[in-house]
Amino acid sequence: MLMLSKLLGYIDWLSEMSGSIGKWFAVVLVLAGTFEAIARHFFNAPTIWAYDSMCMAGGVVYMLGASYNYKHNAHTRVDIFYSAMSPKRQAWIDLICALLFFFPLMVVMFKLAMDWAIRAWRIDEVMFNSFWYPPAAPYRTVFAVGLLLLILQGVSKFIRDLYFIIKGERLA
Repeated sequence: MLMLSKLLGYIDWLSEMSGSIGKWFAVVLVLAGTFEAIARHFFNAPTIWAYDSMCMAGGVVYMLGASYNYKHNAHTRVDIFYSAMSPKRQAWIDLICALLFFFPLMVVMFKLAMDWAIRAWRIDEVMFNSFWYPPAAPYRTVFAVGLLLLILQGVSKFIRDLYFIIKGERLA
């Protein structure tokens, strides 16, 4: 049980680090947007790189923040009935929904993201939304890594919920 707790703790740590790294891309997003707005509106000198930079930074915030949000139960949920349920019933609902919806969807998305990233590295793909043409592979790789971290956090939650249902106590 100690080994399992350590593994789950490591997954939680990865999610925390992912969120910590991802939040800095919000700063990049704001700085690039501010620079573009000032350059465009005050100096009539729009950039060729700001739009792509903001799109990529926003995607990184979203993907690296996904596992962090899931760990902290901060994802969007319609909980008209869920919040009124006992913790054990909530764990049951979470287990069933994870098996039916979360894991199948995340595995498919991860597979597609991996194919997308591998292809981008193989063909030296570039983004073509602007005339800057930045490489696409690092961005596509972040998507795959973010989905992998989300799946790992989902496994961690699944194990914790299952343990709670069986033992009646929370696993640290």
